[in-house]
Amino acid sequence: MREEINKNKNITSNSVQLEILKTHFPQCFDKDGRFCPGRLEEIARTSGANITRESFKLDWVGKSYALLLANQKTETFLAPNNEHNTLPENANSENLLIQGNNLDVLKHLVSAYSEKVKMIYIDPPYNTGSDGFIYNDKRIFTVSELQRLAGVDEDEAKRILDFTSSSSNSHSAWLTFMYPRLYVAHKLLCDDGVIFISIDENEQSQLKLLCNEIFGEENFVAEFVWKSRQIIDSRNKSKASVDHETVLAFAKKIDGFSLKGKQIDLKKYTNPDNDKRGPWMSNSILGLANSSQRPNLHYKISDPKDGREFDCPPESGWRYSTETMRKKIKDGRIIFPKKDDGRPREKKYVNELENQFTGFSSILPPEAGFTLNGSREVRDLFGDKYFDFPKPTSLISELIEQGINDSKSAIVLDFFSGSGTTAHAVMSLNAKDCGNRKHISVQLDEPTDKKSEAHKAGYKTIFEITRERVIRAATKIKSDHPNANCDFGFKEFKTIPANKGPFKGYLDDAATIQDYVSFNGMALDDDAIYALLTTWQAFDGIPLHELLKEIDLNGYTGYMGRNIIYFVNRGLEIKHITSLLNLIDEDENFTPRKIIVFHYRFNDKQLREFSEAVNAPNRKHLQLEFVQRF
Repeated sequence: MREEINKNKNITSNSVQLEILKTHFPQCFDKDGRFCPGRLEEIARTSGANITRESFKLDWVGKSYALLLANQKTETFLAPNNEHNTLPENANSENLLIQGNNLDVLKHLVSAYSEKVKMIYIDPPYNTGSDGFIYNDKRIFTVSELQRLAGVDEDEAKRILDFTSSSSNSHSAWLTFMYPRLYVAHKLLCDDGVIFISIDENEQSQLKLLCNEIFGEENFVAEFVWKSRQIIDSRNKSKASVDHETVLAFAKKIDGFSLKGKQIDLKKYTNPDNDKRGPWMSNSILGLANSSQRPNLHYKISDPKDGREFDCPPESGWRYSTETMRKKIKDGRIIFPKKDDGRPREKKYVNELENQFTGFSSILPPEAGFTLNGSREVRDLFGDKYFDFPKPTSLISELIEQGINDSKSAIVLDFFSGSGTTAHAVMSLNAKDCGNRKHISVQLDEPTDKKSEAHKAGYKTIFEITRERVIRAATKIKSDHPNANCDFGFKEFKTIPANKGPFKGYLDDAATIQDYVSFNGMALDDDAIYALLTTWQAFDGIPLHELLKEIDLNGYTGYMGRNIIYFVNRGLEIKHITSLLNLIDEDENFTPRKIIVFHYRFNDKQLREFSEAVNAPNRKHLQLEFVQRF
């Protein structure tokens, strides 16, 4: 993947976006490849768009840098935990648990999971000043490099480098941290997908503007209010007890998305008068317009049984016109009160409902639980308080049921997974309704506080707590639901640097000749080779839960995923290549389309012979692509 990573030297804050424009609007670039915005405006005007010079946008110190980070390739590999992944309970699992910086992980996921994730839930750092958030960027740029790549002047470049290297927790630092993660996450959502983001008042307004920019203001779904605190807090000097948090929701495309809504209580529908149209409940027929606004909706109606007249209140009026009301009375749909001071109502029949769900309130119901419930869940699994302020599974379950509607096989992603609540909630829902939802959880290998109970118990990192909770939660759910036939396993991966350890020298980025280390691909051990294969697998669009199949070629092992065969082992000989060609000719089910070889494991003679053999005609007339990767 060196060729991909090395693109970072020329990737800028807008180079990826300009390439997209060049692909779809080549006429908007001159002969030297420079973008001509006037030509794009002309196309937009011709299409009827209203172009205005006035606009509103969110800006901050570091925005251009955040765009640069969103565009750059990850400089890590994905290493599988093969021992764990091949256990019987995990071998066929489609759930993922990935350790590493979530921006790197998201970039690894893009090719294989682009537009495949139905729902994302994240609980990012709130930047309260006491939650431990600091922006600590390990990327090293000179002022001149940042000027060129981010497209900023010298003063701006210096200001950016100051806060990215000074452990800042300013609004600008937080936005710079969040922007690239949300930008890449947007690519993972399917067209009818949705993202839910928990936040409090410290960054809520900034986050809303940021999401408007990334997801589009028109795709805003709602701002849900979650009552997180059960007990009033009297410590605040202002005596305002902030008992809620916010959950922002944005759809990928609002036109194709809707929440599930809340189930109508069918017990309210009865049939006391044996109406032939079936069970019904009464509903108000009062409107909202006063007599001056809608005089035609203000009139008297009569009970056909005894002639009693009923008038509507002057401030509201009836809901229907006189003609519609007359038809409803004749059809027996209007219920008249027994007392003169009552009001007529209408029958609403259960069999005439368009669906059995009504709107979902932006104030989350009590069933969503409280932070205290989340703490109890973790304590019940571990026997002690190992995690501060975890979200309860009831909150995530409520959002999952609303966000993915009836799609019981959807992928749910959480890239700030913390204690693992989202994975826990997905498994619980699957056990209850026989669903097959998949969870992908990402957590940084962040150290636990040395004074914490978790650290004393042997959990040195947050990831270790996440991992253990997913395992313990699965065990408990299986015990509570012994007949559940669900996916309770997961496959585990972690990011590793592409220029350290076994891959030292791989990127050839030494500052001086004294620092230069020649990369020795022949010396890679099995773990490094599996990391390489896993990274390639994701890059080539093969989901990580799919284990590559070993192909025996007369004593040489290749690795096949879908229609790609990877050659990364040493010792390739003509007999092995011949075995591959025979397999292609003789096995009707064996139809590879691409051969990918790791350049560093072969000499020039082997590569030449392999390339010539692959390009030779075969009985199936397959067009095989031969690719060398560095």
